[in-house]
Amino acid sequence: MAEVVSPVPGAGRREPGEVGRARGPPVADPGAPLSPQGEIIEGCRLPVLRRNQDNEDEWPLAEILSVKDISGRKLFYVHYIDFNKRLDEWVTHERLDLKKIQFPKKEAKTPTKNGLPGSRPGSPEREVKRKVEVVSPATPVPNETAPASVFPQNGSARRAVAAQPGRKRKSNCLGTDEDSQDSSDGIPSAPRMTGSLVSDRSHDDIVTRMKNIECIELGRHRLKPWYFSPYPQELTTLPVLYLCEFCLKYGRSLKCLQRHLTKCDLRHPPGNEIYRKGTISFFEIDGRKNKSYSQNLCLLAKCFLDHKTLYYDTDPFLFYVMTEYDCKGFHIVGYFSKEKESTEDYNVACILTLPPYQRRGYGKLLIEFSYELSKVEGKTGTPEKPLSDLGLLSYRSYWSQTILEILMGLKSESGERPQITINEISEITSIKKEDVISTLQYLNLINYYKGQYILTLSEDIVDGHERAMLKRLLRIDSKCLHFTPKDWSKRGKW
Repeated sequence: MAEVVSPVPGAGRREPGEVGRARGPPVADPGAPLSPQGEIIEGCRLPVLRRNQDNEDEWPLAEILSVKDISGRKLFYVHYIDFNKRLDEWVTHERLDLKKIQFPKKEAKTPTKNGLPGSRPGSPEREVKRKVEVVSPATPVPNETAPASVFPQNGSARRAVAAQPGRKRKSNCLGTDEDSQDSSDGIPSAPRMTGSLVSDRSHDDIVTRMKNIECIELGRHRLKPWYFSPYPQELTTLPVLYLCEFCLKYGRSLKCLQRHLTKCDLRHPPGNEIYRKGTISFFEIDGRKNKSYSQNLCLLAKCFLDHKTLYYDTDPFLFYVMTEYDCKGFHIVGYFSKEKESTEDYNVACILTLPPYQRRGYGKLLIEFSYELSKVEGKTGTPEKPLSDLGLLSYRSYWSQTILEILMGLKSESGERPQITINEISEITSIKKEDVISTLQYLNLINYYKGQYILTLSEDIVDGHERAMLKRLLRIDSKCLHFTPKDWSKRGKW
């Protein structure tokens, strides 16, 4: 049995020096003043002791979300402010710094949309900083159809790609901030009512903010969930939730799982196997034809995805499950889902690599496979926003490596500099033009030089790319893909 898999150490933590982190050796004072009722209540904020990724003690500010009493011993469920929710945990009284406790402000009972007053105490008031919009001078943005050519710069670049001048636009047309993909790239102002709806955080309640499953046993792995998932209420009190790794049905005990395995005939996900190379396979699963499996997959995935709303109506979706084969069967590694019909060119709705397989190259393999399907469909695609922090890192890395691979593979003709347009990069890779441009800006490759747009590849960027590609051992082989796209618009209710 593999040991419990925890979230990436320290993932989601803030950098040293940010507001809210209280360092030092405060000690919980049993005599410290508490609430008017004499107890710590939900909504309180105070520093809480935790270990960071460097195995050092720190005291970040946290909010008390829930309090429970077990055999006379109180436990407090805390959310570390500005940290990812997957780090939330139950802590004991000894880890609380009661000297710096902040009690929730009482809110005026104002009617809500339904005419009912709010029932949950408000959190302590935060300092609100007014956002000041800074208008920068207009800087040129490359014309998507202008050809690009090699152009040396200051002798420090190995090669450069230049685009001829086009119409100038303001620099804020395309976000260059690190979180632009997660916040501003094509996110609708209101949640969509179709597809894999981005979670509307305004409807979060105290229940869905807390992890409700302690541990999941899936095959030879035990997983520690990161987020809430709406499994049946009676299963949330169990120390371990047992899942069949082939059909993903859940059981209360090991005996229930063993009894189920004697009846379960599956040794791979249902659906069609559309790719196999070595031990890696991909299965295409129709959410309408395999509803039970699709719903169980969504429940499992919700334990590790916080940005998506769970849908029980899986009919509009296709699920692509990646597996690893051994003598016992095809074991799930990760998956992505996509809408059968997407009006916004989304080629991925949700994407997940299970924690035991993270940091091994499987995430990029899932992303590469999604774009390989887009190539067969003759479309460009983009993932549904917002991406999670780990998803954003994976996509940025994939986009960067794929685009640099194209630019470095250009060859000059007749002694002239090789030329390429952003549209051509998009067509070759099936990456949407907006993602191509934002990646070039993120890598700081775009420059304006002597009336031309040039993409300068410095020695550092080239060397870093070559080192990264040496480590990227898992790649999709298009020759092993057996996939025929369907026209879902002509299939009625799918």
